Amino acid sequence: MKKILKKQKNDGQHNDIRRKYFLLMIGISILPLLLLGFISFNIAKNTLIENQLQTTENHLKTSSEAADLLFQNIINMERLISWSNDTRRELIDSAKYAGVGQNVLDNEATKRIQNLISRYLIDTQYVDSVCLFDVNYRSVCYGNSKSIGKYDNSGIDRNIAYSTWYKQSAEAQGRPVFFGYNVLNNEQSTFSSVKLLKNPHNVFNPEKIGLLVVNVKQSLFLRVFQDESNTDWAVLNSTEEGGNAVFSNPSPFNLEFKKGIDSESSLNKLEEKGYLISSYQNQTTGWTFVRLIKEKELLKQPNKIGVATALISSILGLIALFLAFFFSGKVARPLINLRNIFQRVTVENKELNERLVSSQLKEREAELRTLQAQIKPHFLYNTLDSIYWMAILQNNHDIAKMAVALSESFKLSLNKGEDIIPVSKELEHIYHYMTIQNLRYQNRFQYIENVDSNLMEKKILKLLLQPLVENAIYHGLEPKIGEGIIELTGKIKEGWVTFNVRDNGVGIKDIKATEKGFGLRNVRERLLLYYGPDSTLTILSKVDEGTNMEIKFRLTAREE
Repeated sequence: MKKILKKQKNDGQHNDIRRKYFLLMIGISILPLLLLGFISFNIAKNTLIENQLQTTENHLKTSSEAADLLFQNIINMERLISWSNDTRRELIDSAKYAGVGQNVLDNEATKRIQNLISRYLIDTQYVDSVCLFDVNYRSVCYGNSKSIGKYDNSGIDRNIAYSTWYKQSAEAQGRPVFFGYNVLNNEQSTFSSVKLLKNPHNVFNPEKIGLLVVNVKQSLFLRVFQDESNTDWAVLNSTEEGGNAVFSNPSPFNLEFKKGIDSESSLNKLEEKGYLISSYQNQTTGWTFVRLIKEKELLKQPNKIGVATALISSILGLIALFLAFFFSGKVARPLINLRNIFQRVTVENKELNERLVSSQLKEREAELRTLQAQIKPHFLYNTLDSIYWMAILQNNHDIAKMAVALSESFKLSLNKGEDIIPVSKELEHIYHYMTIQNLRYQNRFQYIENVDSNLMEKKILKLLLQPLVENAIYHGLEPKIGEGIIELTGKIKEGWVTFNVRDNGVGIKDIKATEKGFGLRNVRERLLLYYGPDSTLTILSKVDEGTNMEIKFRLTAREE
């Protein structure tokens, strides 16, 4: 009887030890394996999402810069037409006869104006039509015969003056304004750029002499997003009332982005549906470039890895329990085996996660390098080709001179891959840039240079001064009526270098908004990164009097 009781007691103790051992194995093997698999999956998922968003943002930035080149072609064409003496003469003469009963332009005047427009067309691949209105809103169009749309009444149509798009262009005071739709008709495949034309000869009170409307084909965006053919993307104009899509790739944008629906609300709804959203604001138009990726599609590969990790963890856990049960009398041995198995699983999961992250990073970097290698040379050749054809069509030697200056400017910008450049070379870059601008604007700008001679051979960060001169022209002198002056001064004192770029232009109303622009923001960031927090970029401006931009930094020992 005692033997039976002792055996029962021993069996109970044995079962109790086995039960505790099982619980111990569950705590030290199965739960850590499941936790490790969960953590590994989330690390891979979050890393992939962050890398994808960064890569997509870089793609959108590159696409936006490519679009800026195409938009700039449109703006340049508008400037050529608006600054043409022949164009102004035709518009002024047209206004003289409209008030004496001649409500329709005669055939000869129409043909003359059409010939003038055709002479200045630069990149006709994406220009659907160009329409020129005189002050009495009588129109002449070149290109698509249906481009005038609802305003084709064969005479004066003063309803244009009450339209929203006309009022916005009038408020722009001669600057081109891009609209996300065709302002003249309901054509869905085009959008418009509008520029108010004024007579610059009347300096104190320039009078309005006409209106220029350029209708652009939306196929322009297919070229910009040529690498995005298998993704969802759109160009949104959030500045217009209600917000709408200027252009979009089908599904889901056709349903989500409609005129009258706030763009931000639509993006929030898409995020709730499981989309990853990247956006970038275009510098020229202010439009937002957006790309959507379905998170579920992006995470197909990590999901497979997560399932495989969970399966491996489950199998290993069952093996561990089986071994623990089978060798319950020899606790030390199964513990050693389990430790070895756990270590191998840890190493394998770590290696698997590292390989996943590394492969995803290499793939995205390769995509970005390929995109940049395709776009940069492509648009450089397009620009030079445009200049060449302008020279051929107009038989203008100034264009050839412009091409030489542009070539030298590129050479100085590249600088054989070096980031620093002698001050004399930077000034030479500015000289070529001013040559190009004076050719474009008929010698409107006077450039004065006053830099200490002992600064000429000092080396500075390249492209540090030229963006300031460019900013002075486009934001100060280009909107100004008549000639303008840019003065660049430079001096060095006690190791501190100071450069000032002054202009007598229209001044800056909102300095904070201007400082957020790509050019000045880029200069400030590069200045701080290279010369340290003591370096400064200061802007002082008075409306209608001019602007002064000052850069100040201390030369490093290597540059000295």
